[in-house]
Amino acid sequence: MHFPAHLFFPLASSFGYVLAVLVFKRSADWGVGVWRTTFVSNMGMGLVFASLLGLGGEGQPPSMLWQPLVAGLLFFAGQVFTFFALHYGDVSVATPVLGVKIVLVAFCSVLMLPDPVPLKWWIAAALSTLAIVLLSRGEARPRHAVGRTVVTAALAAASFAMADVLMQKWAPAWGVGRFLPLMFGLVALMSFGLVPFFSAPLRTVPCMAWRWLVAGSLLLAVQAAGMAYVLGVFGDATAVNIVYSVRGLWSVGAVWLVGHWFANEEQRLAPAVLRSRLIGAVMMLAAISLVVLG
Repeated sequence: MHFPAHLFFPLASSFGYVLAVLVFKRSADWGVGVWRTTFVSNMGMGLVFASLLGLGGEGQPPSMLWQPLVAGLLFFAGQVFTFFALHYGDVSVATPVLGVKIVLVAFCSVLMLPDPVPLKWWIAAALSTLAIVLLSRGEARPRHAVGRTVVTAALAAASFAMADVLMQKWAPAWGVGRFLPLMFGLVALMSFGLVPFFSAPLRTVPCMAWRWLVAGSLLLAVQAAGMAYVLGVFGDATAVNIVYSVRGLWSVGAVWLVGHWFANEEQRLAPAVLRSRLIGAVMMLAAISLVVLG
């Protein structure tokens, strides 16, 4: 088996993502809210990505600033939809549903990038889509709104998919040390537009909530930096996202094994529901195998 070295980046990021969303779910217990969580998270993104300036790059003239702006807007939208999904429902639904992103990445790659998407990757994308049906199963409980979770997670996936393809398309000309800090610096600036929607000022966030909120923000930013770096340097957006979708498997396993550490309630779901989600996550793992073993 040959596992390309650059695919270890999305594999590592998939672990970081699941841990980050579990931590964010814990911070939600103190009523931080979607908008304040998104704001703090995006500030963390801006800080972490600023550290990539040392990687350098040729840059582009000011007339091309629209490129990191468009990519940043798409990523920003993805962040907002992701936190809505986590607010509405369960980690073991929201995280795997984001796997539909790989289908959209493959589609956008065909439209916008010169390299064709291999047939086995389309099959892998189809497997992941079928897995969504199983992963979307839930119980009819108002607190766990499966329908809204699936819709908002799918919208997040669409936004992130386009952002990924555009990073692969535009970052090489800029250099990752120029495009990525600029893109995510703009994401941080956009986040100030969320302030009027806060349920209360940031200073009212309880001290206990801050440690979870900051930890989740840093974890999310670091894993995003790993993904953005590999896309900007190596491209291969479809394969990268197929490997990254293993987070669906990690999310179900983490809920079962360590969810109680974060006061996560999903361990109390009916066994049939969790079995369905696990089968769907395993199907995503099979999709990844088509990429790395085929």
